[in-house]
Amino acid sequence: MQKQHIPSNFLCNAEIEVDDISNLPAQIVDKILSHLSLRDAVRTSILSSKWRNKWVTLPNLVFDNQSLLISSQDQTFIKNKIVNIVDHVLLLHSGPIHKFKLSHRDLQGVCDIDRWILFLSRGAVKEFILEIWKGHRYKLHSSIYLCQKLNHLELFNCLLKPPHTFNGFKSLKSLDLQHITMEQDAFEQLVSRCHLLERLTLMNFEGFSDLKIHAPNLLFFDVGGVFEDINFMNTFNLAIVSIGLYVNPGFDKNLTLGSAGNLVKFFAHLPRLQRLEVQSFFLKYLADNKVPGRLPTPCDELSFLSMRINFNHLDECLAALCLLRSSPNLQELEMLARTEEQSTLRTVASVMKEDYQNCMFNQLRHVKIAGITGLKQELNFVNFLLSNSPVLERMTVKPASVDGAWEMLKELLRFRRASVQAEIVYVDP
Repeated sequence: MQKQHIPSNFLCNAEIEVDDISNLPAQIVDKILSHLSLRDAVRTSILSSKWRNKWVTLPNLVFDNQSLLISSQDQTFIKNKIVNIVDHVLLLHSGPIHKFKLSHRDLQGVCDIDRWILFLSRGAVKEFILEIWKGHRYKLHSSIYLCQKLNHLELFNCLLKPPHTFNGFKSLKSLDLQHITMEQDAFEQLVSRCHLLERLTLMNFEGFSDLKIHAPNLLFFDVGGVFEDINFMNTFNLAIVSIGLYVNPGFDKNLTLGSAGNLVKFFAHLPRLQRLEVQSFFLKYLADNKVPGRLPTPCDELSFLSMRINFNHLDECLAALCLLRSSPNLQELEMLARTEEQSTLRTVASVMKEDYQNCMFNQLRHVKIAGITGLKQELNFVNFLLSNSPVLERMTVKPASVDGAWEMLKELLRFRRASVQAEIVYVDP
């Protein structure tokens, strides 16, 4: 075999390329590292001597499944490996840490997390995300409440016990709590004492059942869980709300006689609402006690409304109609039939005919209805929307099953449409 001759210009070009990587401007290097996982950012140390310690100044540390690739079924080995990696990174890190995220599918609430939170509390961390995917609730270390530079806090499967001296996070704008446990007073004080809070997500919580939301700067609220009551106070800037009540509420009408009703109470502090999603059984909660024909103050800014509804339930249908009449600028409507409940029909058809009159939706353009089975009260509602929406462009209908779907479609196509451009789109279940 003959030894191949490597052109001198090839070696020269290779050196130039390496040198180009070494001499990239600092802002370009930072940009490159910011788009890499922590694992890949550490591996850039082999590019050249000038890259060897670049990653240790990363302000955002994310320890997730992508960064922590551990191929083992031994839980003790996995736990020790995660702890060693996080310890090693924090030991070598230099400079401020703005974001710290710990989320691995095999992560459990270990005492080492306490050390890491204590370490972070001595700096100026702005974003803290902790997701414990296995095991019992992890009791959040008290030093987290010293992190007054936090603007985003996200916790999953944690137990929160703020000290009595805690006066809130002064810079917090976003709070995401899922599968958490805390006491009633602690929750109320946490929300009300974070005066800059703009986004609040609350899912599957324990320890409190009354949601009292006092947040003057709140813009976004997403909640799903089991609760008994919800009250908004001083939430006049709230624009986007999504609420799911995961249990069928059972109300004793005799206990609430004389009250204004949940529907009126719910909207009293929401004058700037733009998007509303009523999920699971929450419409039934809103329909409890007194349902007016219209709200005392209309939802003038509401443009999107999504409701999960049992068309067999009279009060839910009346509550839905109240919301529609009180939303003069509604443009998009989604309705998902809750067919798992088969309530007594009572006098739905006759009462609803009276309520369908004298109501126009002059801005409604798109309607989606899903889960219907062709019951008379469902078709009456569809007919009502078609005949009172003069600018409607499209109504999408998706039945619950193929049984009777063709007959239902033929019935829908016979309904009169107030809009000449309205089309009915059928979607297979």
